[in-house]
Amino acid sequence: MLTGIEEVDWASLGHAYGPADDVPELLRGLASADPAEREAALDGMYGAVHHQGDVYDSTLACIPFLLELVADPGVQDRGCIVELLTSIGGIELDDEEEMTEHPCDDGEFIPAANYAMAAAAIAAGSDVFLGLVADPDPEVRLAVPCALASLHPEPSLVLTLLRERLTVERDTEVRLALVAAVGQIALRHASLRAETVDWLGWLARAAQDPGLRLAALAQQARCAPGEISDDVVPWVTALLEEIRTTSVSGAGGETLRGAAPTFIGQVRELLEEHAAGRPAPWTEELLRTLHAALDDRVDDRIALILAQLRSPDRWQRSDAIWLCGGLIRVWRGRYEEVVRLVGDQLHDPEPRLREAAASFLERLFELGAPAADALAARLARSSPGPADGSDGGLGDGPGSGPAGGLDTGPVGGFDGGPGAGPGTGLGTSFVGGLSGPGGPGGPGAVGRSGRDGALIALARAGDVRAVPLLARALEEDEVRRELLYATDGLGPAAAGLAPLLRRRLARVGLDERLYDRAAPLLHALAAVRGAQALPEVLRILRGAPANRRDRVREAALRTLAAFGPAAREAVPDLRALLADGSAAVSTAAAGALWAVEEDPAEVLPVLERWLRPDLPGADRCAAARVLGGIGPSAVAAAPALRPALGSRDLWVRVRAAAALWRVTGETEEALPVLLAAWEEDRHARVDIAECLAEMGPAASEAQLVLLTELTRRRRHNAREGASGTYDIHLDEKLLTLCRAALARMERGAY
Repeated sequence: MLTGIEEVDWASLGHAYGPADDVPELLRGLASADPAEREAALDGMYGAVHHQGDVYDSTLACIPFLLELVADPGVQDRGCIVELLTSIGGIELDDEEEMTEHPCDDGEFIPAANYAMAAAAIAAGSDVFLGLVADPDPEVRLAVPCALASLHPEPSLVLTLLRERLTVERDTEVRLALVAAVGQIALRHASLRAETVDWLGWLARAAQDPGLRLAALAQQARCAPGEISDDVVPWVTALLEEIRTTSVSGAGGETLRGAAPTFIGQVRELLEEHAAGRPAPWTEELLRTLHAALDDRVDDRIALILAQLRSPDRWQRSDAIWLCGGLIRVWRGRYEEVVRLVGDQLHDPEPRLREAAASFLERLFELGAPAADALAARLARSSPGPADGSDGGLGDGPGSGPAGGLDTGPVGGFDGGPGAGPGTGLGTSFVGGLSGPGGPGGPGAVGRSGRDGALIALARAGDVRAVPLLARALEEDEVRRELLYATDGLGPAAAGLAPLLRRRLARVGLDERLYDRAAPLLHALAAVRGAQALPEVLRILRGAPANRRDRVREAALRTLAAFGPAAREAVPDLRALLADGSAAVSTAAAGALWAVEEDPAEVLPVLERWLRPDLPGADRCAAARVLGGIGPSAVAAAPALRPALGSRDLWVRVRAAAALWRVTGETEEALPVLLAAWEEDRHARVDIAECLAEMGPAASEAQLVLLTELTRRRRHNAREGASGTYDIHLDEKLLTLCRAALARMERGAY
């Protein structure tokens, strides 16, 4: 075994962490009789030799030995090695990429030819996979179909083999993997697509196993989305009910391995935990495939989710929540009934289902209103309990802030969680994912995290029943920063929170963690107009340490601006900061001083200074934003704003145009700039729509733009594979502003 491994000069080769002289030990570890050694070796292969999908020269050198291990029936866990080979050889480069280089984490570049050479080397030895479709090890049979569909150079041969194997295979998950591989071949090879789609359609009708029919239907939809039948919803719903009534529960299944110190082992444990007790865990992946094929058929997708949410099977209801997370963040639609039914899951005895529902509702903001009664009832039954620190308090890392940073990968259930796929050693047809119901807390993980999520959802929906519950939360040792940012939509009813916020702010230390701890409290005080906290805000403003001082001061100044004339005691501090070297601080001080005294004489020269064309775009945007907030009293600054209309920076143009309209009330110069930016950058549309709504009839030439936006089904800020906390809220805000602008234009026409 591993003949010739010593003849390779491994030290001259490299991987993610330097010389590859440790690779022979990893390869031997894959063949070890000790399960822990095999797992550690697999972890090392993914962690170094195939780090994040990269293909190094050492990766190429491993391929013959990996193929040898796969062919040896005495080697255990060969399914994991098949998956590793599938991942190494499965990256496809287009013609433009073949001669380029790919960056890796350490700044070095990997020749793109490595990927092509890896695919060619594995394809040359891929006949070894043909003999494994009937291997006694079901994990091998589970991994092989994807390998053949991805890597074998004769797709017609593979297609025939997979279809023949389906007639004798008895393992459910392997059968589903065979069908998935057939669909993959159809997608990769256009010449085989028509006959394969026909065969999948036949299988979807003729197979006795409802799971197999659902798998065939999902793959047929994936390969030919334009041919999805109009009756797909009742068809799938009937199949799910048949699966529910015929499946044998796997509850109580034990994990096959002991404690796993490796990343691979931890992933495996989480996935096994997610599947534990589920009679048919694979339905989740099949439904995800079907939803992807349905794409913009939002009404059909909503109907499928509604059917699942009404199912007696709590696992189907759980799957529906994750699937709806991916749907609602990308597509606009009528989700009222979906949200109401998700709210009903907050009363389910299964803690993971309750956690999933709360996590989903947390991101809906105003769309969560149909679940408000359920959220309030859930919270009424919850007791605060001791703080467990599971969610982190104000000092546990940087605040998210209302800007809503980019969340890579599924957060709070969005995207439904990643499937295992190549690279986990868990079988390519395994379904579920790390962000399944309950998350890392596992079964029974309830308490503060779920309660906080429900409270955040209720507050973000603007329901005043959240206020006394927020007051109770503010008395605890740790408070999730999202709870504080959620005060925005509660209006005057939240004013009673000010004394509690003030006390918490007074306890914040003036150290290097000041921004993380104080910023959420300052935001909340601004939202509730808690001017009685002026001494505490001034303490923060004056005592900010060097670390992130500008950001601390800017946050404090925004709070003082929200206090308005009640912050008169801060005037000397504000005047002193007008000359600050940071545009963010100087302009925020100007905005706060205007809010307190409403005297443009002091602030306009400062703001005009930051509009100079030679300054960075962020500085000019900050000044324009404050001028727009001052409005007509800043009309003398219009000449300083006009040059920014021609800036190369789109955001400078947008901020300057909006400010120019707000200070002059004239649209001739501002409106063309705003409409051009609307088409240039979709992320600017919320700010532009807000200005158009203010303009009313004066912006009548924007009617077509606004109507077109309202007819789009896809959210303006939808991103593939990522979502921000505020994405749905911002898109719904855009729609509201578009409707308001059109209504004002219509009223002005009469």
